[in-house]
Amino acid sequence: MSDFDLVLSGTIVLPTTIIENGYVAVRDGKVTHVGEGTPPSAHERHLLGNALILPGAIDAQTHSLSQKNQEDFIWSTRSAAAGGVTTIVDMPYDEGNLVASAEAVRIKVAHASPQARVDFALYGTVNPEEGAARILEQVEAGVAAFKFSTFGTDPIRFPRIPPALLEECFAAIAPTGLTAGVHNEDDEAVRAAMAKVKALGITDYRAHALSRPPLTELLASLQIYETGAATGCPAHVVHCSLGRGYDIAKSYRDQGFAATIECCIHYLVLDEEHDVARLVGKAKINPPIRPRAEVEKLWEHVRAGNVTLISTDHVSWSENRKTNPDMLANASGVPGLEAMVPLFVKGALERNIPLTWAARLMSENPARHFRLDHVKGALTAGKDADITVLFDRPKTYDAAASGNNVVGWSPYNGINLPWTVGLTYLRGQLAFDGATVLSQPGTGRFVRPEARA
Repeated sequence: MSDFDLVLSGTIVLPTTIIENGYVAVRDGKVTHVGEGTPPSAHERHLLGNALILPGAIDAQTHSLSQKNQEDFIWSTRSAAAGGVTTIVDMPYDEGNLVASAEAVRIKVAHASPQARVDFALYGTVNPEEGAARILEQVEAGVAAFKFSTFGTDPIRFPRIPPALLEECFAAIAPTGLTAGVHNEDDEAVRAAMAKVKALGITDYRAHALSRPPLTELLASLQIYETGAATGCPAHVVHCSLGRGYDIAKSYRDQGFAATIECCIHYLVLDEEHDVARLVGKAKINPPIRPRAEVEKLWEHVRAGNVTLISTDHVSWSENRKTNPDMLANASGVPGLEAMVPLFVKGALERNIPLTWAARLMSENPARHFRLDHVKGALTAGKDADITVLFDRPKTYDAAASGNNVVGWSPYNGINLPWTVGLTYLRGQLAFDGATVLSQPGTGRFVRPEARA
């Protein structure tokens, strides 16, 4: 009798190599061994042919509580499990509860824990009126990173952090080694552009990109990285829609600064001239979806290794908040947890980009970024057996048909996915069997960053 609990065989996709005739062995919820050739026996053994076996994805950017009485962790983590995402990192901008203190962190952990079907980590932030005073207490409470914004979406729920306060916060975070992530849109520049669009009377799909032209994003990115350089704090742009932004991030890394950058899956899939024109408010996202030429530039940055993380910036707004004929009146953001992994695999295969980038950008790098790599992010011995298996079973994506989303709409509806998630394992236990999410509420755990000297 084997002492392995679980063995899966197929094509193992690792961050640096692909093992076409490989297997992963699991014991007590941990990866025990990854090998090549004939798989060993186990209590549960699955020979999966040419299936792609990847480390479970870590979504670096989700918003489970942006709309009260809407999604919550009960649904966001259900979508995650169905999408091969085994850990989500949730943002601090919850309606009615800005996560800006240790107490707010504890409240959110207590709220999410009985609901979560996959593991979760949390971002913290600051209340502008309190400054940086509560940063260290949030570190002690277990946040994995901090999030700020150079643009004020809402003065209470999603406030602008002005330059002097941003510098103060970065300086407070720097000794902890955690990362300061920032929403990168220059407030003054956006508001000037928005006023111009409104004065011209433009209300159709074009209005959003015109109200947030490229310079508004790039100016903010420069501020973020310069603030990191001045304070010694790891600086992170949480979403970049422009190829030029990845050039800027690389230039700071080349100078020796800790400058990371994230690409949301929508910037790699959707474009302005086709998708925003068709979807209108359902494709309103900040920063905006850009033209197809810009989308292809981003894929080249993926190929070149200039992208640090891939995420969703997932938020499930109710449909009535995404269907206003006045483009600028719609809420910003889209759901994506169920679709991110197969969409990235589809895009990479279409461009002959090695699938090793899937394991690196959606597992290894986010685990390291949030200091969760002591337990997450890799199919290596001793780490959690979080595993995503994709089969070559083509499917036309339909968010409502899957039954795993609180809303029945998605900007990705109608896209043909050549590889789809067929199995998701969380710590060695089957969380999704390809049709049904089996992971029950309360299965997911709060994951804290590893303490480092």
